[in-house]
Amino acid sequence: MTDDGIARVADYMSMTFQSIDREATVHEAIAQLKEHDLNALIVDRRDEDDEIGLVTVTDVAREVMGKHRPPDRTYVFEIMTKPIVTLPARMKVVYATRLLANLDLSQAVVTDETNHPIGIVNRRDLVFACLED
Repeated sequence: MTDDGIARVADYMSMTFQSIDREATVHEAIAQLKEHDLNALIVDRRDEDDEIGLVTVTDVAREVMGKHRPPDRTYVFEIMTKPIVTLPARMKVVYATRLLANLDLSQAVVTDETNHPIGIVNRRDLVFACLED
């Protein structure tokens, strides 16, 4: 918990995340997901004016496997979600939990004041944080 005694997103985010270039193949993304035991990869911006993207195991299942596309000839930019919902690190946990629930999202990228990714938080951890004493 922060110095002010308020539970913030930064207190519950995982700083273990991986990013990938939008030009990478889905095959490369799958290898990275497996290697790091993750469910999602942050997709790098092209430049500072671009938005953050996210590619998930669900994206691979729906857009590659579900549509019989070859993972070695399908690119991350073709299946990623972009733009994505991001949460500021200083957002109160209770508001972040409500936002993810209202949007039916299981996770979100956490950003700093300059909108750079610094972690990932999932709805489960936020709900448990809200229900702690």
